[in-house]
Amino acid sequence: MMDHPVRTHPEFRYKTEFQSHEPEFDYLKSLEIEEKINKIRWCQTANNALFLLSTNDKTIKFWKIQEKKVKKICDMNIDPSKATGNGNPACSIVKPYVTNGGCADRSYGYLSKDFSFPAGSFAALHFPTVVHSNETSLSARCRRIYAHAHDYHINSISNNSDGETFISADDLRINLWNLEISNQSFNIVDVKPTNMEDLTEVITSAEFHPTHCNMLAYSSSKGSIRLIDLRQSALCDSHAKLFEGMEAPNSKSFFTEIIASISDIKFGKDGRYILSRDYMNLKLWDINMDSGPVATFQVHEYLRPKLCDLYENDSIFDKFECCLSGDGTRVATGSYSNLFRVFGCTAGSTEATTLEASKNPMRRQAPAPSRPRSLSTFARVSRRGPESPAVDANGNAFDLSTKLLHLAWHPTENSLACAAANSLYMYFA
Repeated sequence: MMDHPVRTHPEFRYKTEFQSHEPEFDYLKSLEIEEKINKIRWCQTANNALFLLSTNDKTIKFWKIQEKKVKKICDMNIDPSKATGNGNPACSIVKPYVTNGGCADRSYGYLSKDFSFPAGSFAALHFPTVVHSNETSLSARCRRIYAHAHDYHINSISNNSDGETFISADDLRINLWNLEISNQSFNIVDVKPTNMEDLTEVITSAEFHPTHCNMLAYSSSKGSIRLIDLRQSALCDSHAKLFEGMEAPNSKSFFTEIIASISDIKFGKDGRYILSRDYMNLKLWDINMDSGPVATFQVHEYLRPKLCDLYENDSIFDKFECCLSGDGTRVATGSYSNLFRVFGCTAGSTEATTLEASKNPMRRQAPAPSRPRSLSTFARVSRRGPESPAVDANGNAFDLSTKLLHLAWHPTENSLACAAANSLYMYFA
């Protein structure tokens, strides 16, 4: 691949699908629990099997997806004249093996009414044998269920680099789990006040450090990020570092705290930087410098004049995710009208690209090369949006009903996956 003069696009094929969660009802709290999945996280692979964690509002499940050879059984042969010398059945017809070890056709594997066993002899008794065919199928099996540990809706799950533990976070608590133990978890962060009337902020996202198993970060609705060290104490009420941006006193308004709420945080691959997304901006933080973000990328500045309307229709509470490229040179996040933004975050970079999650991603763009080969060659747009409240960063009317909330960058390849409505779009450069 590296020696080839022109890089070929990776080919994605449908692999499998399975139902992770079912609708439930909490009779104790008279609460209906939706099957909607909030987060999915891949775990370490083993024995050619894939493992993942998935969660809805209340229940986390640990799944194993493995490719297995299809088993089939040879029919029982009850004709003694066709028996072989060693008592094994001489099989000529193979029927597919089905659930619980039966055959699709009940007539096979059942003795006829007129069949009788020879007295004192078992030579005529033949059992069906299981054979492995060359066909394979993917099976998903739920290995463990982690439930009844959260009073509030789960907003985050994150794997630890030790490969043995993970965290789950809701609005007020973060719990630490062992993958092998489903009936016990440890509460490591609890921001619930004694009097709920004193509640001023909630946890919005949590993420383990990619290499240090004792460190994790979580964000809050007040726009702050706290870095905690599990070696300090069992209950991490105090933080090792606090990252928060300072707002100018004269810029505060009714919407200041709402738009400052962080909806997602991600560590860079080496753990040096943290990327955060609030409603208006993407911010890049250096964990060695807590005085402020090292870079701020404006995403929704063009919506500032319409904050009142956004509050009325609840769009101001939309939670957009963010991601970093594997090499740490670019960051990305979603927006309205199924658009997503890609920014260069290296020193001196002015890259600010807007693409649409569609079969023709350049449709809303200014003129650009007909066959772009890399993200850096796409048409660049200003990092600041236009002043008109009715258009987006490209001068097009924005659509609040179509929003791109979820996206992820491949950890090693320069490819990006974006989820818009009920479609998944893959971009490769």
